[in-house]
Amino acid sequence: MCLEIIEKQWLTPHLLRLIVGGEGFSGFEPNDSTDMYCKLLFAHDGSPLKERVDMAKIRATRPSDEWPKTRTYTIRWVEPEARRLAIDFVVHGAEGVAAPWAAAAEPGDLVQFSGPGGAWSPPEAEFHLFVGDESAIPAIAAGLELLPEDARGHAVIEVGEHTLDIAHPKGVTLEWIVRGEGEYDPGALAERVLALDWPAHPSESVSVFAHGEREAMKLLRPIFKEREIPRERLSISGYWAYGRVEDAFQAEKRTEIGKV
Repeated sequence: MCLEIIEKQWLTPHLLRLIVGGEGFSGFEPNDSTDMYCKLLFAHDGSPLKERVDMAKIRATRPSDEWPKTRTYTIRWVEPEARRLAIDFVVHGAEGVAAPWAAAAEPGDLVQFSGPGGAWSPPEAEFHLFVGDESAIPAIAAGLELLPEDARGHAVIEVGEHTLDIAHPKGVTLEWIVRGEGEYDPGALAERVLALDWPAHPSESVSVFAHGEREAMKLLRPIFKEREIPRERLSISGYWAYGRVEDAFQAEKRTEIGKV
């Protein structure tokens, strides 16, 4: 489907929200996942595709170097009656394909869009743990909003510099780790999670949503394994990899280094 940019909002100097909708929204069917995501389609020069394409046909008839570039983004919220939705982009200069396009985009511009996908919503639990970086803010924020008012838990979010207001139940602590301009440390989130005051029996009472930089997630997984968090109450994956462009990151998902 092809969607039109309706509004552009800078939430922080590096976090940009595009609100999109238009006639193409009629083909969009949202799901109940708090990690609901879409795929944006781009030509190889980084320009957005504006005409509908048949990806199955393209993959079957063209070599892979001629396929459109796809970039996956969490949908922050959907307003079906207003026929619009919001997508947040982490922007750092000219790096990448989708983020520079979003930074330069203006209301009225079009983008080809597919989806949505998604698989996670916070299950019933005595304690909810959310862990991630800027790339996971949309999904974490959506998850926090869905929790009951009496929910208990902790959200740890790592950012480069700027925090923002995120609604959350009073019983959930929202904590920011500001990394600053120093060298990236993939162990910062794991160090903080280890220091948390965990419930006495986490395998029976804790749900975990952990997404962000790949190596940071790899360091978190053993912590959750040691605490025997069951699969049905654990969602963990890498959204990106430090020092890798998106295409390399996606290719590595099929190799040992890409596993979280």
